[in-house]
Amino acid sequence: MLFVDVVMAPSFSLFLRGLLLLCCLGLLRPARATHIVGGEMELTHQSGSTYTLTLNLYFDAVNGNAAALDNALLAGIFDKATNQRMQQLTLPLVSNTFVSYTNPACTTGSLSTRKLVYSRAVTLDAATYTGAAGYYAAVERCCRNLAIGNIVGPGAAAQTFYLEFPAVVRGGQPFVDSTPRIFPPLGDYACVGELFYYDFGGQDADGDSLVYDMVTPLNGHTSASAPTLTSSQAAPFSPITWSSGLSAQNQIPGTPTLGIDARTGRLTVRPTRLGLFVFGVRCAEYRRGVKIGETRRDFQLYVLACPLNAAPSVAVQLPGRPRAYQPTRDTLRLLPGADHCVQLVFTDPNPSSQLTLTTRPVNFTASAANSPTFTAGTTSGTVRTAGAPDTLRATLCFPDCMDSQGKVFLLDLIVADNGCALPKRDTVRLAFTARPAVNRAPLLTSTFPPAPLDAADPPVLVPVRLGETYSATLLGTDADQNALTLTATGQGFDLAAAGMQFSAQGGTGRADGTFQWRADCAAPTRQEMTVVFQLTETATCTPLPQQRTVRFQLLPSADTVAFLPPNVITPNGDGLNDAFTLPSLPPDFCEQRFAGVRIFTRWGNEVYHSPERTFRWPGAGTAGTYYYLVTYTNGRKYKGWLEVLK
Repeated sequence: MLFVDVVMAPSFSLFLRGLLLLCCLGLLRPARATHIVGGEMELTHQSGSTYTLTLNLYFDAVNGNAAALDNALLAGIFDKATNQRMQQLTLPLVSNTFVSYTNPACTTGSLSTRKLVYSRAVTLDAATYTGAAGYYAAVERCCRNLAIGNIVGPGAAAQTFYLEFPAVVRGGQPFVDSTPRIFPPLGDYACVGELFYYDFGGQDADGDSLVYDMVTPLNGHTSASAPTLTSSQAAPFSPITWSSGLSAQNQIPGTPTLGIDARTGRLTVRPTRLGLFVFGVRCAEYRRGVKIGETRRDFQLYVLACPLNAAPSVAVQLPGRPRAYQPTRDTLRLLPGADHCVQLVFTDPNPSSQLTLTTRPVNFTASAANSPTFTAGTTSGTVRTAGAPDTLRATLCFPDCMDSQGKVFLLDLIVADNGCALPKRDTVRLAFTARPAVNRAPLLTSTFPPAPLDAADPPVLVPVRLGETYSATLLGTDADQNALTLTATGQGFDLAAAGMQFSAQGGTGRADGTFQWRADCAAPTRQEMTVVFQLTETATCTPLPQQRTVRFQLLPSADTVAFLPPNVITPNGDGLNDAFTLPSLPPDFCEQRFAGVRIFTRWGNEVYHSPERTFRWPGAGTAGTYYYLVTYTNGRKYKGWLEVLK
């Protein structure tokens, strides 16, 4: 997400706001030590049969008595079908932190919440936790804040923290599940008559589907006289009692009343009454359409009388248009060579506001190639007219290479202030299409042999004999006059180490290259080496690189692979064909060197061997047919037969 902050005027003193908050919160200060704001439980799989059971308890750091802060709490795990207690365990306090405000600038010392985390490992044995109905865990503690205004007897109302989880074995197979983790709790307050929203959605480590609804918070078995249990107790847990006219579906008076999006977990309310209100949310998890567990969160929301905050507004000015952009009617068309920028005009009646501009893609994914960028402007004047809002401008530019691929993309342009409790916003949904310039592929030609026509980029074979020098030239051209670069890369070897040289010069619309190789065995050369020559475009939206793949084959200085040795000798002393020699053997060549010769009778008995290329075998022995085997150091072999006549 891209943003730019634009400060419209020096900030107002927070004195008035703080005074209002103190007045409202002072009226809500409890008369005795109560402390529970809310909380939720989590069960997280670690490995095997080991899980971690966690309670997040939210504690009123202003009105709560520090003496009521527990160092440990008692938890019970029960069979959901029979309410039989499976385990009882003590959860020690492992963390004590403060809940953060969404907007730190709205912080007030009269509203502060601690997050107390109680946690420990628990074993859920596969031989025990097999009940089809599943299980539940619960922790009970009293009491809630006395000032809560939407339930009966809040000072004596307790809380049951509750979750459900499935059996760890299903159908004879392990069934692993971690309960959902609800997103961070709110540390904020709501303003009477103003829309309040907050993300109470969650995450599920197993990828299960999550569904949210509003539920009545649970009271349970504890009381003001017995705020904790000495032994965990099973369900049923009594619910709190709503005040007259309120219910699970109408927990906070408002238009609309407090509700939650079943899919996203987003809370929304426009409260119509000042006060402190408790509410309950349930997050159920489903796997393959079947509910397998749930977790609940209770929490509180302060509703205060806040200073009036008028919403900012934003308008879009398209290039070459006299009027402002009209959503749902106009479409911005970004064409090659045309202006890719729009002007944003935004105002805010509040002189102390700081505005933030952001973009939010609606039906496409933002990336480095298609993300627009802001350029901040300045105010229209240095002097404000009494009662008139400041007008500011900013420029939003789209990348020249953006491509909507024939679709209409939607982009939300959002201006938000920094008002309390939550910022006010105005959004313009911009519809646009984008088409980059058409790029024609560059052309790469060379003096290498032509490639076969039956493949996209087939390698061509270039044989080079030992001691020869092979040269070739390459030429790249581009009709669009894009900058071109030529490179050469050896596949698995270094060109210079193999005695190859490549020099190239790039430029606008043209690139030239020269390749040269003197074939010898001095360098660590292989008998076959592949070189990829690539022509690359720069400064273009859709580069179309071209390449040529060449496989060089190093051959001996003379082609004696198919030699014709003599196959008859007459060792009779007349000086003609008196001995068997192989003068036309393939020469020693890099790693291919003569290793030896062996001669055998027709029955496989060796009668002669020599490691010398210049061997002479006079055919000692009886006349007849013999067989020879010549080997080279690279494993190559030559076989044949020889007739000895006497």
